[in-house]
Amino acid sequence: MRFPKICGLIDRRILCNYRIDPEYVEKVLPAPFRPQIKNGYAIGGICLIRLRQIRPHFLPPHFGVNSENAAHRFAVEWDTDQGTQHGVYIPRRDTSSRLNAFVGGRLFPGVHHHAHFDIAEEGNNYSIHMDSNETHVLVNGSVTPELPASSIFGSVQNASQFFKRDSLGYSDSRENGLYDGLELDIDEWAVQAMHIQEIESSYFNDKDLFPSGSIEFDHALLMLNLQHKWIGRHSIITEPKVIDASSFALNSRK
Repeated sequence: MRFPKICGLIDRRILCNYRIDPEYVEKVLPAPFRPQIKNGYAIGGICLIRLRQIRPHFLPPHFGVNSENAAHRFAVEWDTDQGTQHGVYIPRRDTSSRLNAFVGGRLFPGVHHHAHFDIAEEGNNYSIHMDSNETHVLVNGSVTPELPASSIFGSVQNASQFFKRDSLGYSDSRENGLYDGLELDIDEWAVQAMHIQEIESSYFNDKDLFPSGSIEFDHALLMLNLQHKWIGRHSIITEPKVIDASSFALNSRK
């Protein structure tokens, strides 16, 4: 299926990132993906993004739709005939928009699940609470000049460069073993560091997937008011994966 080019405004995007023992990330990644390694760690995270004026590129902004969205993701690489590629694998997308949930995997890449979002923003402080039948996310944080001293990235610039280059994402489609490709093209990339006072994820907190000591929160980045485009890319077809019902299941909400 060929997806139309979509454009709009990233009103707010928060990237909350974890450093994880690669052994456990390898277990949750389907072929052909494998974890990218940064200073001995795999990188996983949650993208919390508010989109405005989202519409096919040939329509004016007033035809666009708005939504809150969350994506659980991993930095990955995979091999092709052209060499090793890199990007993100997204096992779960959630959205406040019932339209997005319906067209996801049909008219737009990646299956989307409907969820409820509670948002509170005041000045440089952000609170995001998301719940669906299968996922729970809570993030409270504020803008800060620097990354935590414990971050494996060392500086905002290093973290920014790492995530900027991974603009191509692959998500589960409605067909087992087929992954939809979607590239995010941001006109002017700019990030700020965030200090996170509280973070919860029913997925990354699941001790069956990521036992104690295998995962630690690393840092968060904030992006505001950026024009962007979503561009559909070729799908990856592989052997159908065995579905692990524990991932994003009700019993994972611990």
